[in-house]
Amino acid sequence: MTYHPKSDFMRVMMTRGFLADCTDYQALDEALVKGIVPAYIGFDATAKSLHVGSLIQIMMLRWLQKTGGKPIVLMGGGTTKVGDPSFRAEERPLLTNAQIDDNIAGIKRAFSPYVQFGDGPNDAIMVNNAEWLDGLNYLEFLRDIGRHFSVNRMLSFESVKSRLDREQSLSFLEFNYMILQAYDFLELNRRYGCLVQMGGSDQWGNIVNGVDLTRRVIDHEVYGLTSPLLTTSDGKKMGKSQSGAVWLNADMYSPYEFWQFWRNTTDADVGRFLKLYTELPLEECERLGGLEGSEINAAKIILANEVTRLLHGDEAAAAAEATAREVFERGGVGDDLPTVRVSAEEIGDGLGVVQLFVRAGLSGSGKDAKRLILEGGAKMNDEIITDPGMRIGAGHLAEPLKLTAGKKRHALVVMD
Repeated sequence: MTYHPKSDFMRVMMTRGFLADCTDYQALDEALVKGIVPAYIGFDATAKSLHVGSLIQIMMLRWLQKTGGKPIVLMGGGTTKVGDPSFRAEERPLLTNAQIDDNIAGIKRAFSPYVQFGDGPNDAIMVNNAEWLDGLNYLEFLRDIGRHFSVNRMLSFESVKSRLDREQSLSFLEFNYMILQAYDFLELNRRYGCLVQMGGSDQWGNIVNGVDLTRRVIDHEVYGLTSPLLTTSDGKKMGKSQSGAVWLNADMYSPYEFWQFWRNTTDADVGRFLKLYTELPLEECERLGGLEGSEINAAKIILANEVTRLLHGDEAAAAAEATAREVFERGGVGDDLPTVRVSAEEIGDGLGVVQLFVRAGLSGSGKDAKRLILEGGAKMNDEIITDPGMRIGAGHLAEPLKLTAGKKRHALVVMD
């Protein structure tokens, strides 16, 4: 791409690898130079926390605010009741209003380290689309909004087409999702002067729908901007670890585990991840990403420290690094490892070691834990476990017991 941006925000997006596509680079860039541009990203409330897969979007909102724009965090209290069909094989389970509200309360906690909320012109705001979706009159909505959508065009979007090509069911409920998302953009422009919708590149069709609808209904010029869908260099989807989702909330995924996730980044991803997930200068990201051999490990520690510091704070990052050094360099157990607490009553005649690996988050299921043991990848106090049927009794827990999965993931079991 030969376009040279004038605005700080577009320059950051382009040089650090955030930008996949934009509806009008030049017009958006000029709007960003002229004044404060409100931009939004939508997050559906399907769990009590976002995970690392959403972190690229959160960083985009952070950079928007740092470069003078106004972030709008749109919580999908309304659209969560429908479910986004984009690149999904099946319909989402439907949640109750109480579950959705509970999830939104949990998700809010992930944003406060990254953006500043408030009433100032540049401060972020959090909005719930249930405000305008819950009270919609269906007939009026069909007449005023539905008439602007071509079913032929909707069927051509890749997210829908891929489901139909695989002959997988796509309910009318889900088919409506893209209309509701487009309507969100229209409402955010009306209510807050929002000029930009941002999202992953799988949202391109939905975003373009919103740009078109806003122009058709109120003749306002708005823009769409997407980020690349991230996979790691070995092809895995960003946001997952061997034990499941890498959540942003500390009560669902400890700061030490979070630090360790980034420390375990593959060599080929270090430079790219430094640009996307930290605020280190570009030249430093490129220098660190270009290190080879054992030197790249120092870059991975910097990556882990910087990303953990942004989310959990300086002390948590320092404690995680100290624990890692204790575990890896001196063979100790560290003070900050994920810990499973068991009572004497619980232990009884012994707890299955497979069960403990699952409870500690070192395996996603009992089946995974058994496979790990049979493949020689499970250790107890640095000794390989060979029997999946092994039971842990009170005698094993006179002192904290260290469980290890693979080479780098550890947890403690402590008897209360």
